[in-house]
Amino acid sequence: MWTTPKDLKAQLVRLWERGELLRDIVSGNIRFPLRLSLKTPGSADITDRFESVRSWAAELSATSHVRLEWQEVRHRVQGAQRLPAGAWVDSLEDALNWLGKRRERERFITLVSATQQANPALLIWLEKRPLQALELVDEWPRLLAVVEWLMKHPHPSIYLRQVDLPGVHTKFIESHRGVLTELFDLALPDDAIDATKTGIGQFEARYGFLDKPIHIRFHSLDQGIQLIDGLSYPDISLDADSFSCLSLPIRRVFITENEINFLAFPNVKQAIVIFGKGFGWDALARSRWLNDCAIYYWGDIDTHGFAILDQLRCQFGHVESFLMDRETLDAHSVVWGVEAKPSVADLPRLTKAERALYDDLRDNRIRPNLRLEQEHVMYSWLSHALQCILEKAGKSKVPAPSQ
Repeated sequence: MWTTPKDLKAQLVRLWERGELLRDIVSGNIRFPLRLSLKTPGSADITDRFESVRSWAAELSATSHVRLEWQEVRHRVQGAQRLPAGAWVDSLEDALNWLGKRRERERFITLVSATQQANPALLIWLEKRPLQALELVDEWPRLLAVVEWLMKHPHPSIYLRQVDLPGVHTKFIESHRGVLTELFDLALPDDAIDATKTGIGQFEARYGFLDKPIHIRFHSLDQGIQLIDGLSYPDISLDADSFSCLSLPIRRVFITENEINFLAFPNVKQAIVIFGKGFGWDALARSRWLNDCAIYYWGDIDTHGFAILDQLRCQFGHVESFLMDRETLDAHSVVWGVEAKPSVADLPRLTKAERALYDDLRDNRIRPNLRLEQEHVMYSWLSHALQCILEKAGKSKVPAPSQ
């Protein structure tokens, strides 16, 4: 069908929604006069639908903010006719008036002017994300202030709560970490950024702020090892740095992802159990003394459980899995569950047996999206597995759990 005034306006709307009309303000790109696409009637239309063609031409002619090019068409039936052949918007002002966006343009110009004065390096961000900048117009002065503060205080080694700027609080910075990441990366020198730290979760570390310490929760499995005088099995949480400085008379470390399993773990001589927290083992990796201990990992029998095991082995290559085998899976078929979003990644650090089971789970060879959560494994099955571990190491049977 022939192009209508609505179609012409839609072309400008698309430019606006892509940020092009505001982006030109920063880049200096000259877009206007802008020729719009115009589909016109053909010869058959003039013959068969002459009145419709005349109405179409009149409607276009009456459209504000558009300049039409006219062409005289000689038709064998209707004779000479003057019809639109091109449509132009001559200026940005015309485009914004038609779109009703003049106010937004003025606000954006204010943003550009303030940024040019405060930190011209950030103009690149305004050019890249003009519509997002408009959404942040009220917060922009504070965002500029945070960038300026960090430029003056690189590697501050303080908590975000301690940034002392009017109107800037911890939640303001936290809620704008995505934007601030991009602004900091533009404004700061390379040596003020730890490029190895990526993602919102490592925002503080990337720019030298202090982050909340990660705690490692553990308890002794040996009554003879009293971590706190007078308490045989205290449930302890230490920040990762403090945990890394421990010197314990232990030979084995068990890691489990389920809290109740952590609390009810059977006694084992010269051992502790750690409550794991899924992906991310950087904090535990600081404890290099664990390299001198046998480490056993117990996770869910599903694709993510094996992915966590694979990631743990990236830090401690000697980790052994237990209760993550086909025998355990088959023995608990009555409590099989469903894994919502299975992993499909290749896991290079699994053993041959682990990889075979992982592949069976990933490729749905047993049952679609199969998982066995570790909390469903029978306690007697756990005790037997620990006995096998100790017997393999030439030790005596596992002591009965304390009542």
